[in-house]
Amino acid sequence: MLKKSVLILSLATCFQFASAETVEGSKQVQKQINEEAVSSQKKINVMADEATQALQAYRAALQRAESLQIYNAQLQKLVSSQSTEMASIVEQTEQIEQIEMGVLPLMVKMVDTLDKLVATDTPFLIHERTARVENLKTLIDRADVSIGEKYRRIMEAYNVEMEYGKTIEAYTGEIVKAGQPKSVDFLRIGRVGLYYQSLDGKESGRWDKKNQLWTLVDASYRRSIRDGLRVARKQAPPELLTLPVAISE
Repeated sequence: MLKKSVLILSLATCFQFASAETVEGSKQVQKQINEEAVSSQKKINVMADEATQALQAYRAALQRAESLQIYNAQLQKLVSSQSTEMASIVEQTEQIEQIEMGVLPLMVKMVDTLDKLVATDTPFLIHERTARVENLKTLIDRADVSIGEKYRRIMEAYNVEMEYGKTIEAYTGEIVKAGQPKSVDFLRIGRVGLYYQSLDGKESGRWDKKNQLWTLVDASYRRSIRDGLRVARKQAPPELLTLPVAISE
């Protein structure tokens, strides 16, 4: 009985040692499995992050590709529009050259006509008007001034001349009588009459367009000329003036 008890105790002890080793081995295996699982999870997480980044990059690339397609299509429209515009500009340039060939002689003729008008017209503001015509003659020959600007300046001069026929004006200037200059006050009433009065008011006259000279007027007109000067200078309200005028033939 003693031997059997010793044998059973030995077997139990061996079993306990074997069980302890098995448990310890299981723990080691489980630990290794856990470590591998953690490592695998880390790899999976890295791969998932890389996949997410790749997907985002792919989507961004798709968006850029779509944007580039839209941009290229718009750019093609722009290039086509610019080509059409360039063709239009070339055509307009050719037309402008043709227009210039026709307009330039016309403008030269207009300036020449204005020059003759000033030379034969009633001699009011003669220096100012002559200078304007001379400036236009110089302007016509300038290559740095556009045709449009030349035409504008010519029409501006014609408008000024046209306005003279609708206005009344008083200004101080000189007349030459018997070879001697004399300061006087001029009264211009449109293009109907040009009168003068000496600064002391003792002499009055008018421009005789037919004979192209200054002639004295009757003393009875002095008051009307004086009143006309005051009206033109806005020193008196408009009133009816009795003045001699030239009769057109």
